[in-house]
Amino acid sequence: MAEEAFDFFRPSKAPLPGRHQAAGRGPARLQGKQHSVERDRQAVRYHYDVSNDFYTLFLDSRMVYSCGYFETSDTDLDSAQLRKLDMICRKLRLRPGQRLLDIGCGWGGLVLHAAQAYGVDATGITLSEPQASFANKWFAEAGARASCRVELLDYRELKEDHPFDAIVSVGMFEHVGQKLLPAYFEKAQRILKPGGVFLNHGIASRATDVASGGPNFSDTYVFPDGELVPINATLQAAEEAGFEVRDVESLREHYAMTLRHWVRRLEAHHADALKYVDEPTYRVWRLYMSGSAHGFASRRLNVYQSLLAYPDAKGRSGLPLTRADWFAGE
Repeated sequence: MAEEAFDFFRPSKAPLPGRHQAAGRGPARLQGKQHSVERDRQAVRYHYDVSNDFYTLFLDSRMVYSCGYFETSDTDLDSAQLRKLDMICRKLRLRPGQRLLDIGCGWGGLVLHAAQAYGVDATGITLSEPQASFANKWFAEAGARASCRVELLDYRELKEDHPFDAIVSVGMFEHVGQKLLPAYFEKAQRILKPGGVFLNHGIASRATDVASGGPNFSDTYVFPDGELVPINATLQAAEEAGFEVRDVESLREHYAMTLRHWVRRLEAHHADALKYVDEPTYRVWRLYMSGSAHGFASRRLNVYQSLLAYPDAKGRSGLPLTRADWFAGE
């Protein structure tokens, strides 16, 4: 998003912290210890339980709420999101019969694609009841309930007696919190089979940035308790939990392009959006997505896919020597 476009969204056009709103999206008021299971449920529901119908207005047909993977600047959003889902499955090298876990699965687009296109048994978890309901209804309509499902669970509540062959987390990592990075990766390691892989996809801050004091617009009205950490801190925590870093890819430009698509689609459906949310809520999403597009375009934000291997006791990763298979048939 161009600088002048970002400037259009002046703070006066959105709710302000501390100002009473007669109607509209008020500031998040979370209760309990930060990043406790219950408080994280509150934070997730504050953002994601706005309205499934509202999200359908600007997301692609698979309801993917993370950056696409664009082949060119002219690639349409649906194609970019399908390409992203497929690239994730290829990075994980999924095979029929394997068990896949999607942590923070949203509306289930990746779960369904992995089950249908790669023959895996896929489980997604989310803290949003509307997302889980939407996903499981979608799977039933697609005739895929035997091979995929979404459960209402926090990652810390997952049982460890039946490890998965592969784990993926796309767009959930920002909700974990830096202090809980060790617990997050340790849990992933315990629920993954030796020789398995974990693809972690998350937005990152820059290691050279200085933290600003006090809550900002996103903290207050968009992603309460959300935390962005530098990629070096993420990878260090992963290695300390026993993972081996095998690949890291930045999708920074792809996220800027995705957000621009979302903003254009939301603006084109302004009247429809007001059937599901009020004007202040519409403006919050329009502002946060426009500002985020500028953040990725200007390098203030980045997003990384990190492929983490969990070698067996003899150090075998089970991975091929090259990444050629990722791009075969492209």
